[in-house]
Amino acid sequence: MSTDAEFADARHIPPIPPQPPRRPAPAGTPTPMPEPDGDPQTAVLRRVPADPSVPAPGAPAAPAAPAAHPVPPRPTVPPPAAGAQPPARPDRAPAAPAGPATPPPPPTGRPTTFRDTAAFHLANSHGLWSDTRARGADRGTDAPPAPRNPAPAGPPAAPGSEPPAPPAGFPPQPSWPTTTPPPPGVAPTVGAPGRRPPALRPSPRLLGAAACLVLGIGLIGGAAAGGWFTDEADAAPPSAEATFAKGREVWHNTPVDRLFPRTVTGLAAGPGGADRTWTRIAVSPDSGCGHAYDPKLATALTRAGCVRLLRATYADATRSGVITVGAQITKADRPGMMALNTRFSTKDLGTRTDHLPLPYAAKGTPAEDFGRAQRASWTVRILTDIPVVVYAVSGFADGRTVTEPQPAEAAVRPGATTAPAESGLGHDAKGLADRVGTDFRKAAGSSTQTTEAPS
Repeated sequence: MSTDAEFADARHIPPIPPQPPRRPAPAGTPTPMPEPDGDPQTAVLRRVPADPSVPAPGAPAAPAAPAAHPVPPRPTVPPPAAGAQPPARPDRAPAAPAGPATPPPPPTGRPTTFRDTAAFHLANSHGLWSDTRARGADRGTDAPPAPRNPAPAGPPAAPGSEPPAPPAGFPPQPSWPTTTPPPPGVAPTVGAPGRRPPALRPSPRLLGAAACLVLGIGLIGGAAAGGWFTDEADAAPPSAEATFAKGREVWHNTPVDRLFPRTVTGLAAGPGGADRTWTRIAVSPDSGCGHAYDPKLATALTRAGCVRLLRATYADATRSGVITVGAQITKADRPGMMALNTRFSTKDLGTRTDHLPLPYAAKGTPAEDFGRAQRASWTVRILTDIPVVVYAVSGFADGRTVTEPQPAEAAVRPGATTAPAESGLGHDAKGLADRVGTDFRKAAGSSTQTTEAPS
């Protein structure tokens, strides 16, 4: 900026004294040359024109011409010596004595500063450049608002000096604009001026929520995986050893209604393919095996051992026939049960009339007269996949005596004309023995069908 701008303030601009009045010059006096403003001691050198009467060396002589302008006479007074004071001049005011000049107060009625100088306009032009309100007023109402605290006009501070103090009535302004950092969780605007926001750090609550979420997902995934493996394990068929061991415990782990259902329906299980229905009328408490067989059958089953004996008695739909179904839980292992089944099959121990099981004649039921002499048909099954021996024996409910009992496998053959075959007692014994054996296998988890031959 120019030097005049440094004195834009009224405190630094010296007052300009008024011009003294000039006296009118007398007639015929030549008008003196204007002298420059400043110190009267300043010597002014004026160019003296060359004498036209003296020709230059070697130049031809030129005819004399009348002088256009008369040459003023040289001054007769010698110039003052160096360091001497010039004489006083009546047309100028005496010089001010040397010393620090104190500017007098401005005259009353005049402005403190001259507003028609270039320094003033340069000093106050910053407000016009920065104040957008004035420009917005010139352009229209759509102009952006002006800054709330415009920079004060004034001369810039010299390098290395203290910044000028703000004018009275204005709050101090910071040396550099600051920007309030955004709140946590809000991303800073790209390209916005200000300081770089600090790095966002997750709060402890957010970390705890994330940890709980991860833990919950892990627990759910583990439970799902465990359920999947459990379902796979349940879907897979158990081993033969596990099924055999479980079959020894079903008698006290399974409800009686599952082992001996209250009602059993045999589709096409009667003579000529007729359907049969049997209803349970009595259940014997679990007991030993000593009083459940004829002596020879009890001797044949002794090798397998006896853990428990379960029995139940059924009646057909007409209540004319009664059937006792029993299940003996043995102590034999799988090879022992296989050997027992082979012995019964090869020696026909299950078809001999001296190897019959005994009925369970419950008092107060249609089977209370069901004794040894009323046995008409029977069957004995040695199961090999579980340690169980299933048998069934049938007879007439009216207590009639049967002189020639017939095995169930022989009574169900087509064309049989014996009393057990025609009355359906052979079908009743075979059908109920098959159903109870299937229920014991299901309770033990075995899917093996009946493969052993009826004994």
